[in-house]
Amino acid sequence: MSYSISEIKQIISGINTEKELSPFIQDERKGVQKLVENARKRMEKAYLLQEKMREMQIFENEAYQKGFRYVAGVDEVGRGPLAGPVVAAAIILPDDFNVLGINDSKQLNEAKREAFFDEIKENAIAYHVGIVPHSIIDEVNIYEATKIAMNEALDGLAPAPDFTLIDAMPLKRSPDELSIIKGDSKSISIAAASILAKVTRDRLMREYDERYPGYDFAHNMGYGTKKHLEGLASIGPCPIHRKTFAPVKLYL
Repeated sequence: MSYSISEIKQIISGINTEKELSPFIQDERKGVQKLVENARKRMEKAYLLQEKMREMQIFENEAYQKGFRYVAGVDEVGRGPLAGPVVAAAIILPDDFNVLGINDSKQLNEAKREAFFDEIKENAIAYHVGIVPHSIIDEVNIYEATKIAMNEALDGLAPAPDFTLIDAMPLKRSPDELSIIKGDSKSISIAAASILAKVTRDRLMREYDERYPGYDFAHNMGYGTKKHLEGLASIGPCPIHRKTFAPVKLYL
């Protein structure tokens, strides 16, 4: 039976293996060969994403093999900005979690982070976000404020984790934790937490942009961009600026 190119296009859209593709490989029509080529690219991309997922599940799988059941990942965002809170998220994912494409939130564009944000929450066993405001950052310093946010995020998990994977910063809550340098690109749980934290904080900063216009918070998220510094120079600090941070001190 001979299929039209439009029929083949519909069939190939549902093909996921080279074996399924084989009936169309010998078709000499240029349109069909283009469809075959596109299908191979799609399958290669899916394979690479699946391999990346396997790599990012190594730390979680090692914990499962040791008998741990609830493995949490925790990460923060917002240590460097001149304004706004530091936000941390903690999450426990199921051992069969398989949402492809998740990575360090900084490696994803806004649209992908927003899409993953909802998908991660829907598939998680538990998640919680800790938010520490600028006032506490000024009181205890950014390093300590970050630890407070991370601990708050972990304390909000139910069930409580029995093993914790942390991006870079040791919390020393328990012997059953592992601090991983650049963990948001090496652990699926930490990467998922980084997305929850990033999207949550970005949304907050957009709200602050409406409340405190003139600093371009909606685009710089509180970081010291040219527009932000120009706003500081012309308007002065607003209520959410971190007064202990050097560039803000200049305008107090």
